[in-house]
Amino acid sequence: MKANLLLLVSMVVLGVLGVCQGGSLRKKYYKSACPLAEEIVQKVTWRHVSSNPNLPAKLIRMHFHDCFVRGCDGSVLLNSTANSTAEKDAGPNLSLAGFDVIDDIKSQLEKTCPGVVSCADILALATRDSVSFQFKKSMWEVLTGRRDGKVSLASEALANIPAPVFNFSSLKQSFASKGLTVHDLVVLSGAHTIGVGHCNFFSNRLYNFTGKGDADPSLNSTYAAFLKTKCRSLSDTTAVEMDPQSSRNFDSNYFAILKQNKGLFQSDAALLTNKGARKIALELQDSADFFTEFAQSMKRMGAIGVLTGRAGEIRKKCSIVNV
Repeated sequence: MKANLLLLVSMVVLGVLGVCQGGSLRKKYYKSACPLAEEIVQKVTWRHVSSNPNLPAKLIRMHFHDCFVRGCDGSVLLNSTANSTAEKDAGPNLSLAGFDVIDDIKSQLEKTCPGVVSCADILALATRDSVSFQFKKSMWEVLTGRRDGKVSLASEALANIPAPVFNFSSLKQSFASKGLTVHDLVVLSGAHTIGVGHCNFFSNRLYNFTGKGDADPSLNSTYAAFLKTKCRSLSDTTAVEMDPQSSRNFDSNYFAILKQNKGLFQSDAALLTNKGARKIALELQDSADFFTEFAQSMKRMGAIGVLTGRAGEIRKKCSIVNV
């Protein structure tokens, strides 16, 4: 009896772990139903990146924000309705961009394989392919088979997306709630090697860190002086490179500037306040190590709370649920 009970418990635990790791996601999920799917995604994505080198940063951010709310189900792509405000209209998502690229890819896929490829998979693949354009090879493996969610709530985005003012404890808790480790937290923060941040999300570090008109003492003073020339006030919304002089190159330079106390957000600087996280960050200054670890962490993030099998749907248009 005890043996049978132990076996049952083990099966339940393994089942739960299976869901956490992506359930039925697998390589080349569309090989039979839409053999050209991944080729089409890459072709369209690379065409867009060739004319918009800022796109990789935008799609990584969109994919991250999608996965942290209801899992990687494409819910961030849905438009608000008369009765409900969607995730994309929540404060943290108002500066998201790249929706037109996802719509373009979906349009091309619908011409080739109508009703087959999910918007959630398109976002995961396009994110990988946009970053890979720089290297002309795939930088990480994307398992596919996600289905699209039918619910998108701005309130859930506010509750689940980690804020740029988070300290280490809050960051660790946020990532742990999604089944991700401190290692994943540090590695994925490396995505800040590309893209920009807006002054209003970090200018408190320059002008009013503790509410007394002071600066954040952990911020490199020379860098702080430079940032003040870009961000003139607490309400300034000017865009600033997160990785100065290297914001369009996906590399490990983020960890080099982090070591110099030049992390732009409070959440960047927070990585240095924990001994374990700091050790990981210093090790990731090596590009080869960073690329290897980033590939693994992106694979884990892309498996958060996915819908597979008969759950969800395959949207005909990524911005609206099927009727």
